[in-house]
Amino acid sequence: MEPEVETETETSIKVLLVDDHEMVRIGLAAVLDTEDGIEVVGEAGSGEEGIRLAQEYKPDVVLMDLVMEGMDGIEATRQLLKMYPECKVIVLTSYLDDEKMYPVIEAGAFSYLLKTSRANEVADAIRAAARGQSVLESQVASKMMNRFRQPQAAAPAHEELTDREMDVLRLLAKGKSNQDIADDLIIGIKTVKFHVTNILAKLGVDDRTQAAIYAYKNGLAE
Repeated sequence: MEPEVETETETSIKVLLVDDHEMVRIGLAAVLDTEDGIEVVGEAGSGEEGIRLAQEYKPDVVLMDLVMEGMDGIEATRQLLKMYPECKVIVLTSYLDDEKMYPVIEAGAFSYLLKTSRANEVADAIRAAARGQSVLESQVASKMMNRFRQPQAAAPAHEELTDREMDVLRLLAKGKSNQDIADDLIIGIKTVKFHVTNILAKLGVDDRTQAAIYAYKNGLAE
C-alpha cells in the first residue's frame, strides 16, 4: 500500500462586508462567494455593526463603505484598525471628494476602490490585500500624486522663536530699548541683546525696525 500523501489546503481569505445598502451587500456576497479562496464571513449595515462583527469573525479583509448613518466608514476604519491592525480595510465607495478620501486613507485604509469597479477587480483587490499589496482606483492615485506634487508652504519664520524670544519681540515692536525690555522681563541686558540677535537671525531681518515691522505684519505685536 502506498503511503498517504497529505495535501495542503489553501486557507480562504475571510471577508467582512460593511455597507448600509442591503442590495449592495447581497450583490457583493453573491459575487464573492463564487470566487476561489474568498469567504464572506459576515455582513454589516453600519459602522457600529461592522466593529461588532469584526470582533466576532476577525476578518482578514473588510470591504468598507464610507457614507453610512451613525458611525461612518472613516471612524469605523479608525476604530477597527486600532483593535486589529493586521486587518486590511478596502474602501468601496461612490465618493472621490478630498473630504472623505484623505481622512480614510490617513485612518489606515489599505486600498480604495469605486463601486463602479468590476467584480473581478474587487476580488483581485481582496487577494492583493491579503498579500500585503494596496490597490488604488486610478483617479485616487492621480489625486494623491497631484497632492504630493504641490509645494508645501513654508512655516512662518516666527514659529522658530522661543517663548522668551516672542516676549522680547513684542516689547521690541513697542519701541522699547534693550534696558526697558530687561527691566520688564527682569533679565539681564546681555541676555536681551542675545535674544535680539537670535530674533533678527531667525526672522531673516537686518535690524530692530524690520523686526518690529514683521511683528506688526504678522499680528504678533500687542
